[in-house]
Amino acid sequence: MLKNETFMSTEKISDNQQTSENYQQVNQHRPQFSFRQILNMNLGFLGIQFAWGLQMANMSAIFEYLGADAHQLPILWIAAPLTGLLVQPIIGNLSDYTWTPLGRRRPYFLGGAVLGAIALLFMPHSPSIWVAAILLWLLDSSANISMVPFRAFVGDLLPQDQRTKGFAIQSVMVGMGAISASALPWILSHFFQIDNTTNALHQIPLTVEYSFYTGAILFLGTVIWTVITTPEYPPQNLEKFERLQEQRGGIMSSIRESWQSLQNMPSTMTYLAKIQFFTWLGIFCFFLYFPPAVARNIFGATNQGSLLYSDGIEWAGVCFALFNGVCVIFSFLLPNFAQKIGRQTIHCLCLFCGGISLIALLFIHNKYILLFSMFGFGIAWASALVMPYAMLTESIPPQRRGIYQGIFNFFIVLPEIAVSLCFGWIMNYFLHDNHLLAVVLGGVFLIIGAGFTLPRVEGLKAIFPQSSN
Repeated sequence: MLKNETFMSTEKISDNQQTSENYQQVNQHRPQFSFRQILNMNLGFLGIQFAWGLQMANMSAIFEYLGADAHQLPILWIAAPLTGLLVQPIIGNLSDYTWTPLGRRRPYFLGGAVLGAIALLFMPHSPSIWVAAILLWLLDSSANISMVPFRAFVGDLLPQDQRTKGFAIQSVMVGMGAISASALPWILSHFFQIDNTTNALHQIPLTVEYSFYTGAILFLGTVIWTVITTPEYPPQNLEKFERLQEQRGGIMSSIRESWQSLQNMPSTMTYLAKIQFFTWLGIFCFFLYFPPAVARNIFGATNQGSLLYSDGIEWAGVCFALFNGVCVIFSFLLPNFAQKIGRQTIHCLCLFCGGISLIALLFIHNKYILLFSMFGFGIAWASALVMPYAMLTESIPPQRRGIYQGIFNFFIVLPEIAVSLCFGWIMNYFLHDNHLLAVVLGGVFLIIGAGFTLPRVEGLKAIFPQSSN
């Protein structure tokens, strides 16, 4: 029995190595992609992020519109990250071992877009908190189904010397989607005079309702555009690929592959895991509590039914749009900064900048001054969306990009789960339901993440070599 297991393990390693070598050989002979091609490849990410931008900017407010208290918000978010913990590696592995007329990755982000559009259409009509929580679960799961193969999609198609640029363009799409999603309720209210208040007929404002309809159209439309305009390369040895698909495809095989891959993470992924964990603790605290913090701590709203509360939530959307605008601009500069001072160094500086900008909110009481803090967070957000993936992609086997990208997203999902499980208690007993203090604590987590970004003392020279760029 032991001999058979050893033989199977050796055969598996050999298959992976041989397949990886085939992918590398193909990759070396691929032509350079034009800017337009890279843009088409990443356009679907704009739709994904538009949906996520609506979710991040509005879901806490929707829960409060439906009657939730501040300390209840974290637990209402928990279904989404728990599902992501399971969905991401399974979808990643399935997309590693899929080949269809639509290609390898494209069937997954198209299917996710269809499900996400359905969730977006029904969200504004949630009759209760728990219906909204279930729809949030569906929306987040759908976005994960689309996103994980999209990360691998860029690594699959682009030559090595264009990958940082590819992820930077992806970050631009993320920023543009989030800008438009975050600002849309404010635009609908101030330019189109659409009602932004609640009443007996509309528990959720019409500005939010119409924004979610727009998100459904954009999510599905941009993903379809990418599917149509960007073909995928077939496996070099399709017969062998189909054998691997039969052996390692399927949900149960994906779970086993996820567990084995988790136990054998590349050293780069292990290094990045700590950074990602604290980075996303900070980011999730920000997304979860910033909109209500603006409404209550900056605008002075005392209840979610007041006009001040609606105005504050809309202004938080403007803040989201601004930091995502900074993200778009800074994403174009990141590849040059990474080339000059190293990926690790620039990521450390960006996270520190974001942490300081959130801590500074303690001293801001004016809505216009609040906008300045968004510059620092936008820089951190740009780096969080680009640099970890740029550092990771060259350290994982090309054939296994999907599953490793899914596992890497554990370190985004796990901090979300930690916040969902623990932060309600922290809010209730330590922060006394003060939304602003929760955001400031997020800034502290970002600074801790920046500290972990620095290599160990004996490895400081590794920051600067040209090969790390």
